[in-house]
Amino acid sequence: MGLQQQVMEQMKAAMKSKDKVALESLRAIKSALLLAQTETGSTGEMSEENEVKLVQKLVKQRKDSAAIFIQQGRQDLADPELAQIAVIEQFLPEQLSAEEIEKVVIQVIETTGAVGMKDMGKVMGMVSKQLAGQADGKTISTIVKAKLV
Repeated sequence: MGLQQQVMEQMKAAMKSKDKVALESLRAIKSALLLAQTETGSTGEMSEENEVKLVQKLVKQRKDSAAIFIQQGRQDLADPELAQIAVIEQFLPEQLSAEEIEKVVIQVIETTGAVGMKDMGKVMGMVSKQLAGQADGKTISTIVKAKLV
């Protein structure tokens, strides 16, 4: 079942249970999917990889917003963002722990022979490709920087 169908099923359930947070989150996903499908140059169908990237982008936007709200002492605005993150993350593959990401980073560094920060781009590219959808880029970047010092 494609992402769009899953979202529609969840929307129906959210409407029946009158879950406003879930409904708002699901509508955001549906809207982003429709925009991506109707962009110029798009074929109308999205690959699973692109769907995962789109959902990751939505989660990242909400995390950034929540962080800003918390920083400014506006927990009342941060709470709905955090609640939406929980709903949207259901559509992402299982996220890896920092230890699992670290193992992959070490393996890539060993296979490429990377030494120092000059090779960070090469390592980041390979690790990001391997862990697509399973880890957030910021976490990967932090671990790569720590290992390449």
